[in-house]
Amino acid sequence: MEKFITCMTEAIGNTPLLRLDRLKKHLGYEGHIYAKLEYLNPTSSKKDRIALGMIEIAEQKGLLKPGQPVLEMTSGNTGTAVAMVCSAKGYPFICVISKGNSVERVRMIKAFGGQVVLVDQAPNSQKGKVSGDDMKLVEEVAERMVAETGAFYFNQFHNHDNSVSHEPAALEMWVQSRGQIQAFADFIGTGGTFMGYSRALKQLNPAVRCYAVEPYGCAHYKGEIIPGATHTIQGGGYAKDMEIVNKDYMDGFLTVNCDESVEMCQLLARLEGIFSGLSSGANVVAAVKALQGEERGNHFGIVINDCGLKYMSTDLFTL
Repeated sequence: MEKFITCMTEAIGNTPLLRLDRLKKHLGYEGHIYAKLEYLNPTSSKKDRIALGMIEIAEQKGLLKPGQPVLEMTSGNTGTAVAMVCSAKGYPFICVISKGNSVERVRMIKAFGGQVVLVDQAPNSQKGKVSGDDMKLVEEVAERMVAETGAFYFNQFHNHDNSVSHEPAALEMWVQSRGQIQAFADFIGTGGTFMGYSRALKQLNPAVRCYAVEPYGCAHYKGEIIPGATHTIQGGGYAKDMEIVNKDYMDGFLTVNCDESVEMCQLLARLEGIFSGLSSGANVVAAVKALQGEERGNHFGIVINDCGLKYMSTDLFTL
C-alpha cells in the first residue's frame, strides 16, 4: 500500500486472480481455472462493483441528488453492497428483499444503516431459495415504494450500467492472466457479470468463448426447463429472460445441480482456502465440466462471487 484511503469505496476492485492448481491436481482436469476473487471486496461480494459504479454513473447523469434516498430490490448481495456505498457517500438506503434470503444479508444491511423491507415469499416457494415468482413480488413492492418515497431506483435487473460496472474487473482478469483467458463462464443472476465480462473479454479477443451457467432443471437460456424444478443456489437461476442479457454473447451453456455446487464450495475451502457461496461453487463446477469436455486443455476464467460467511445460517458448511 502506498497511501491511506479516505473512503471505503476506494477499497473496491483490484481483487486477486487465483489459478486453482490444487483443485486441478485433485480432480485431474486438463487446463487451468483462473478464479477472480471478488469476494475480497469490502462487503465480501462482486456486487460492490455495481454498487459503486452504478451510483457514480447516476451521480454523473444527475439522476441521483445529494441526500436523496436510494432504493433497491435485491436477492441479498447487492443490498449489502449498496448499503455500504450509501453509508460511505451519505445517502439513505431502502432495501426491499424476499424473506427467502439468508438472514446474514439482512443483518449486514441494517448494520450499515439501511432500512430493510421484507417481502413474503410466493405460495409454494421454499425457504432459502428465491424463485422468479418471489422476485416478482419483491419488484412490485419496490416499484410502489419508489413512487411513494421519491428515491433513486438502483434497479440492477433493468439498468444496463450494471454490466458496464463489471467491465473493469474483466480487464483486471485479462491483465492478471497475461491475456491467457480463452473461455469464461458465470452463473446467470441479473446477467450483469456475464455481460460485463463477456463484452470486455470479447473486445480484447473475439475468440474468447463465454458460457452461461444455470441450475439443472431451471436452465432457461439452454432451453431445458423441468416443470416444478427448484434449486437452492441464491442470487440467480430465475428461469426467465433477464433484460440486460444479450444472448448473442452466449457461446454455450453449462448446467450444474445444487449438490455439485455445495460439494465444490466445501472442496474449495479445504483445497484452495477459498470460503465461497453457492454460485461461486456453481461457476467452478461449470468450468471443470467444460475443461473435461470441449474446453479441454484451455485457460478458463470464472468469478468467486461472494463469501461463505453469508451462508452460515444455511446447511452449506454443515459437515
